[in-house]
Parts: sequence; C-alpha cells; structure tokens
Amino acid sequence: MADADLVFVGGHVFASDETAPPRSGLAVKDGSIVAVGGDDEVRDWVGAGTEVVDLAGRLLIPGFQDAHIHAVMGGVELGQCDLTGTTDRDEYLRRIRDYAASHPDDEWIVGGGWSMESFAHGIPDRHLLDSVVPDRPVFLLNRDHHAAWVNTAALEWAGITAATPDPASGRIDRDADGNPIGALQEGAMELVEIPEMTQDQMYDGLLRAQRLLHSLGITGWQDAMLAASNGYADVSDAYVRAAREGTLTATVVGALWWDRDRGAEQIAELVAKRAELTVGRLRSDTVKLMLDGIAENFTAAMTEPYRDGCGHATTNRGMSFIDPAALPHYLTELDRLGFQAHFHALGDRAVRDALDAVAAARAANGSSDTRPHLAHLQVVHPDDVPRFAQLGATANMQPYWAAHEPQMDELTIPFLDPAAVDRQYPFADLVRSGARLAGGSDWPVSTPDPLQGIHVAVNRVLPGEEREAFLPGQRIDLRTALTAYTAGSAYVNRRDDSGRLEPGCRADLAVLDRDLFVRPREEIGDARVELTYVDGRRVSG
Repeated sequence: MADADLVFVGGHVFASDETAPPRSGLAVKDGSIVAVGGDDEVRDWVGAGTEVVDLAGRLLIPGFQDAHIHAVMGGVELGQCDLTGTTDRDEYLRRIRDYAASHPDDEWIVGGGWSMESFAHGIPDRHLLDSVVPDRPVFLLNRDHHAAWVNTAALEWAGITAATPDPASGRIDRDADGNPIGALQEGAMELVEIPEMTQDQMYDGLLRAQRLLHSLGITGWQDAMLAASNGYADVSDAYVRAAREGTLTATVVGALWWDRDRGAEQIAELVAKRAELTVGRLRSDTVKLMLDGIAENFTAAMTEPYRDGCGHATTNRGMSFIDPAALPHYLTELDRLGFQAHFHALGDRAVRDALDAVAAARAANGSSDTRPHLAHLQVVHPDDVPRFAQLGATANMQPYWAAHEPQMDELTIPFLDPAAVDRQYPFADLVRSGARLAGGSDWPVSTPDPLQGIHVAVNRVLPGEEREAFLPGQRIDLRTALTAYTAGSAYVNRRDDSGRLEPGCRADLAVLDRDLFVRPREEIGDARVELTYVDGRRVSG
C-alpha cells in the first residue's frame, strides 16, 4: 500500500445516504480519495510524508458546488460601488458619496447591491442620487440584477425622456407626468450603455471571486452567463485566460447565453462557442435560457395575473422573454447536439414552459443524458411538481430567498394570486415527488455562502432571525440540503467523479468548524468553513 498524501481522522465524514455506517476518516492520494472509514482503517495509509489532519469532531464534506452563480460579476462588483449588506437608504447615499469622492477621475459611478425594500413600491428616485453625485452618470444594479437605479445625468446621457417608449422586454418607471423616475426594469437597463468592463477588470474580478468562493468551501460552479448579450457583459475571456494560465483552480461549467432577441440561427454559433470556451478546468456545454423576470417587478411569468395594490386581479401575467411556442423547437435541437439546458424559470408559467420544452426534446430525442435543470422556481404549479422526476429535470434551488423578509412580505406576497403565495419554493414537495435537487446562490444577487442557503432550506428562516417560518411545510432536512449543494450540483455540472466522499472520487473537500448533525438546526447559519481542498491540495484555510 502506497502512502497517502493527506489523511483526515477524528471527525464525521459526511455521507448522503443516511443508512451508511459511521465514518471518521478519509485518505487522499494523487488528488483522489483512496479510503474512507474508521480512523484505524485510514491510518494504514499514513507514511513519513503524509499530512494528517485531526478533524477533532468537525464535519468533513465534499466541496460545495454552486449550480447557478455569476462569479465574475460578483468579483467585479466587490471592487465597485458596493451597496450590499444594508437596506438603509442613508447608508447607500453615504457609500455612493464616499465612492465618488475616492474615484474622482471615473467618468461613471457603477456598482450595485441595493434592495427594493429600501424604497416605496421598490422604486428608487433619481433625485436621491443627484443629491450625492450630480455631475456624472450613476448606474447601480439592484441586488437581483433585474433593475438599475440611475441619476439624472445617466438618463440625459442616454436620451431617456418622457417620450421614450418602454422596450418590449422591460419598463421605464415613471412619475404621474410620464417622466422617468430613475429606475429601469429588465430590458430597459439596456437603454443606458455604461462603459464596458476591461478584460483586466473581469480577470481580476474572477480571481477575487475565486478566493472568496474557496474560502466558503466552494470547489466548482456553473456560471450562468457566458458569451452574454442583451446588454449583459461577456465574461468569457476572463475564464479562458485563467484556464490557460493555470490560475483557475475551481472546476467551472460555463452556461452559454441564449440571445433572447434571436432564434434558432444562433445555435451554430453556440456549437462554435462550446469548443472555443472549453479549456482546461473550464467546460462550456450548457445553454442558459432566461425565460422570464422576477416577481417583485411583475415580470416573472405566471399562470394567474398579478394583483394590484388593492388585491384586485390585473391583466399582467408577467413576461416571456423567449417565445414559448418556439422554445420546444430550440431545445429539441440543443438537446440533439448534446447541450445541457439551464433555464431561468421563476414564475409557474415559465416553469411549465421549460418542462414542456424538455418533454418535447425527450419525445424527439429520447432520454439523453443532457441533465436539464431549472433555476429559481419561486412559484411552481402543483401539477408540474411531479414532472421534474418524470422528465429527469433537476430542480436548481436558491433557498436563501425562501424566507420572510421585506422584499417577500411587502413587494411579492401582496401582489401574487393567493394560490401562488403558498406555492413558493416548494422544496419538500419536489423531494417527495422524487425530484433531484441542486443548490445555488445566484451570487451576487444574494450571499454566495452555501451554509446560509442551507440554513434557510432547513429552517425557512434567515440566519440570526427569530421570525415565523416561511411555509414551514416546505422545509427539507439537513442531509438533503447538503446533498443538493454537493452531489446534486455535481450531477448538474456533469462531474460524476465529485460531490461524494467515496474511493475513486476527486478529493474536493471542505472542513466545517463544527459537526452540524449534532447541533441544533437553528445554528447552521453560524457554521463556517475552515479548510478547502481541490484535488487534495489546500486552496483556502
């Protein structure tokens, strides 16, 4: 028996199968797991050159994988005008003023992270920005990245006035006289062409993000927007550069953006991009199809209309960014070519459209191993819950959103059809139906920390808060939630040699500061990752 490079002893080695015998140790050789079992079993692998890590009762898990994230965007925003971590308007203005003062030569002030709950009806006013930055354009994305807050200078620069029509895929928020207020929803953001990020800014953002994600135990992810269009930045070159230079230590799947203003003619281009953007630790064989918007600005596609402020039904059922009649034809061809489909499907009508498209592709091509997945799933109609398992479509959850907080309680629940309110984030129903779950964050929309998401999935309450649980019948247990963020996301990422702690699997590992299984579930969000390994090599801690 050859000596192991790395041996862990004295802890709890996670298994997604609750019937598995207890395991306290694990051995790694040449980047792979070679033994899992009791301390005595793995100590047989210890030699003169073996590094031995005493877990001291801590929990060893597979490295987390994020199934839906925008890592480059998140990393870049960390270096811009950052409004995350607060909902206080005065604090927003202080940060914006300070950032502008410390960047006097920047022609634009760009950043984001503000919350809709900070403003009446979720709509910020340009005059607030004018009070701190009156002399140059300001463009700040909200935390969901579905709207932008702009000042008067930005509107004037873009030529947006009361006479400017709303684009088909978005909305200019206006006052009673039709004048732009200072908020641009969805496709209306494209009307303001902010300066493009430089390649160096995006590369630096990727490396900044990778350091943060590794510190959170994340060893791989699926970036949900490569080769972007429709006004979004294309971050592809940052990944290719990092993959070629060897600075990309995570394993990344790139989801190639489907241009929603075009049709099937772009498929040949996606085939070429798949080859071009598959380099080293980067593989780009997924297509991202953004079907709808978000519930808070009434652009998520719903089967039932939104309500107005008095609770009456309106005529608005949200937006379909891709023609639902054409979607099955697009997906059938993508599936035939071996592409995985990654859907943004937030409203129940968008979820149904996605599942209908998967069903059409299955009927035409058979049950190919393309592993489609649907992200967000805020509202799912009960009739569609069992279809995930039937069609082999993974439910890609962002559980941090499944909690009572002002954006949910003030800007969502009052405006949804009453039946839809109780159909939000139905994780337990999906599990009971046999669906496979994967876990993601949508960072920088919300925290990239998987433990924070797992806390909400298990408790349906935000970490550190003592509030009523949000639809507590949709809680899932800790083992299921951990499995979603490890083996579930590994399945989505088609990384079948990871996500599990078994001999032959890659040694992508994370050590938590405690054993979550012997602590109250209310403490999950307090846990931290202390060590992270990729292929058996420490990358954080």
